[in-house]
Amino acid sequence: MAKRFSKRKQKKIIKNIKKHPFLSFIAFLLVAIIAVCFLHWNRTITVSFLNGIIPQKQESTTIYTDDEIQFHFLELGNKYTGDCTLVKVGDTEVLIDAGSRAGSASTIVSYINDYCTDGVLEYVIATHADQDHISAFVGTSKVAGIFDSFVCETIIDFPLTNKTTQTYQNYVTKRDAEVQSGAKHYTALECWNNENGAQRSYELADGITMNFLYQKFYETKTTDENDYSVCTLFTQGANNYLFTGDLEKDGEKSLIENNDLPKCKLFKAGHHGSKTSSTSELLAVIQPEVVCVCCCCGSDEYTDTNANQFPTQAFIDRVSAYTDKVYVTTIVSDNADGFKSMNGNIVVSSKGGDLTVLCSNNATLLKDTEWFKTNRTTPTAWLN
Repeated sequence: MAKRFSKRKQKKIIKNIKKHPFLSFIAFLLVAIIAVCFLHWNRTITVSFLNGIIPQKQESTTIYTDDEIQFHFLELGNKYTGDCTLVKVGDTEVLIDAGSRAGSASTIVSYINDYCTDGVLEYVIATHADQDHISAFVGTSKVAGIFDSFVCETIIDFPLTNKTTQTYQNYVTKRDAEVQSGAKHYTALECWNNENGAQRSYELADGITMNFLYQKFYETKTTDENDYSVCTLFTQGANNYLFTGDLEKDGEKSLIENNDLPKCKLFKAGHHGSKTSSTSELLAVIQPEVVCVCCCCGSDEYTDTNANQFPTQAFIDRVSAYTDKVYVTTIVSDNADGFKSMNGNIVVSSKGGDLTVLCSNNATLLKDTEWFKTNRTTPTAWLN
């Protein structure tokens, strides 16, 4: 984990250099070499979205600027489907969900440490109470979870749930302990209503906001836990980026009815690319340019029916009308772990213009993968 020098240590270094002029010359040479290397390295990670050249994962030596927003869709270190997205704007970090299992905390914490250099997550969002979205907030007896690994300044989560599971109870215990340590805790409904200190919109940097949207299941009971999902829209000038958790058809209908949804540069596929989310009605409004799917592609974790395994044929047919730029984190494998990288960790970023996409494994679009060619029917829109 990168460390920041304290002001006292900085002054001590400067004092020693002044006492020893030769050190000043050596320091100058080192700075010059590092600058040249950085410029060369930085040129390799400047990727044209259109040409699809994707290098390996960005390192924490990247200089982050307040006019850039990054969305990191994480692989979770196992064969199970789940969500975890790190949003980075300058020195501000937002973590949305932490699945897929409690043991995923090891992978997630390690990844965050590469980008969050001060140990502080300014905002943590838990969309709903299913284990594939909250279990790694807690971790295990051997693996520290998110709440134990970072200072979480503001925690925003779901107003309603039907869950009584141990995973949910553990989440509440750890969350409340974080609040006792000084964190602020709000529900998405409190954010929408601008009440109890919560805000509907948070400014992450000049011109970049995180906005909480309304849907009726924040205050209406349902038998479908997914429809309790917190929905968030990030806005950067004319660019919009939508996150809906595992919201299903009824929740998406309410989302459309209660919000003036814009066209979106980026959409995190609803419910891991299921057949019951990312409806035609929602897609017709947001018309996404890039879609990222957090799932273990082709897994039989939830169904043996091939067409309904994530990402489903129905999802692909619907989204194909708007874009072919669909990326998926992991895929099932016959190796000992049961999974391997599809695109890997996916980083989508923008400084206000076109999107840049970087992946830790490869740049292959879903439609061009061997898995797709074997298991899915190519929609007409993708044939040309």
